[in-house]
Amino acid sequence: MLRAVTLAAGSLCHTMSSSSMQISPPQEGDDAKTNEELYQRFTNLVSSWPCSAALSNYQLYRHDNGWHSSQAPMVGTMVADACFAARSSDVIVATLPKSGTTWIKALLYSTVHRREHPADSPGHPFNTHGPHECIKFLEYQLYTRNRIPDLDELPDPRLFATHVPFVSLPRSVMASGCRIVYVCRDPKDTLISHWNFANKFRVRDGLEPLPVKAAADYFCDGASPFGPYWDHVLGYWRAHLANPEQVLFFRYEEMSREPATHVRRLAEFVGCPFSVEEEEDGVVDAIVKLCSFEHMAGLEATKGGKTELTFGVVENSSFFRRGQVGDWENHLSPETAGKIDAITEAKFRGSGLSV
Repeated sequence: MLRAVTLAAGSLCHTMSSSSMQISPPQEGDDAKTNEELYQRFTNLVSSWPCSAALSNYQLYRHDNGWHSSQAPMVGTMVADACFAARSSDVIVATLPKSGTTWIKALLYSTVHRREHPADSPGHPFNTHGPHECIKFLEYQLYTRNRIPDLDELPDPRLFATHVPFVSLPRSVMASGCRIVYVCRDPKDTLISHWNFANKFRVRDGLEPLPVKAAADYFCDGASPFGPYWDHVLGYWRAHLANPEQVLFFRYEEMSREPATHVRRLAEFVGCPFSVEEEEDGVVDAIVKLCSFEHMAGLEATKGGKTELTFGVVENSSFFRRGQVGDWENHLSPETAGKIDAITEAKFRGSGLSV
């Protein structure tokens, strides 16, 4: 059923004109009608799938591929699958929510654009725009609200982001050979960061905050955005093992210990390695400093800026909590932590991966 709907939707998408530039203004006339039909088709399909309460301020639907999401980003994922035309020069940031997404976006953007925007420049884009505005999500910012963005005019390399599991990436991503940068984080820290984030929006929406035990139960059952956590991580890990030149796999904890080493690996992977002169001039260290939690959290773009996502406008400060490794110890009981560790050990056994 999903395959048939996607093929039909893809046919609709690729017969549309490319009259609009990027994502604004909204399409008019026949294009707008076609877009609405495409979104409605996928909305109807998602609405037919099982849904339940979850580690979120929304109910989550269960995709046919086994992962969970609220309706709007799941529909956006399917529209992107039908319409997004990846290029071999594209770079896609992939993460689970609350796994270092903001940080890896900042590092990637500042590394790729370091020549036109030096890290120590007073006019650096991060002074006015958050990382989520510089590298936009396919399913949360681009393929939303009946829009089919025209991305053809964006210069190479185009930088995008997604929370979608590997199995449901837009088909053009793997076909194009474009590069994917994946970051995973300890599941317990991922849970706690997401629990804090979700509760901010539950309170905003007049809902009771989730107790941490309830959040952990949802997490362990896989009922968290784009989860189960273990399937998500393993999907990208196996893709990395199969195609290391196309999928880069980082661990948040290792990035925290050796950020400069990971910036160098990132630059090499995306095809813009640092020159000897840049190394001598301290460019790597300047990027690390620019993108550090302490520096980014203090910027006006973070303290006063906002980012529009499918579920509303979000204050950029919401994306900066603590960023600490091991913060779960301040929130989870030994029993709950042990339960998550046991699931992780069982799920990752034999994969060559340990978190």
